[in-house]
Amino acid sequence: MTKYFLSACILFTCPLLFIRCNHVPPQQQEATEPAAKEATSEAPDYFNLRPKLENAYGYTHAVKIGDDLKISGAVSMTDSGTIIGQGNMELQMKNCYSDLEKILQHYGYTIDDVVAENIYTTNMAEFIKVAGFRNSVYKKQFPTGTWLEVKGLALVGQLIEIDMEAHKVK
Repeated sequence: MTKYFLSACILFTCPLLFIRCNHVPPQQQEATEPAAKEATSEAPDYFNLRPKLENAYGYTHAVKIGDDLKISGAVSMTDSGTIIGQGNMELQMKNCYSDLEKILQHYGYTIDDVVAENIYTTNMAEFIKVAGFRNSVYKKQFPTGTWLEVKGLALVGQLIEIDMEAHKVK
């Protein structure tokens, strides 16, 4: 009988202890809720580098939420959509970084604020030959990222596309 009584006490008491341990008093809930809302209440700030093209293709080039900035893939093209540097990986790469720096500057960021960079290329061997150019871009620290060879990019003739994420500490 004692054996069954102890089992019943453990069975009924343990869930109550579990619930009790996870209980947050109402005064603490109220104190933490505004901070959580404040952290997520900042509205996204969108930026279009080439508004006509971006609207036609259906994307936004960058969005900033709080201290975080996400930049869509930059490619080497004019404002009208003509590819710059047809067949020239290094020139296309330089134009990508030029556009990315314009977007960073728009928000008051620098290349030192970049924490992630992804590079998509249709020719990895050619990219590797000119990748040293990145040493002139990243002088302080390289970001995390991925280099990926792909079958194709949005437009025929595009050899490289680079996207970024940046974070700025207040």
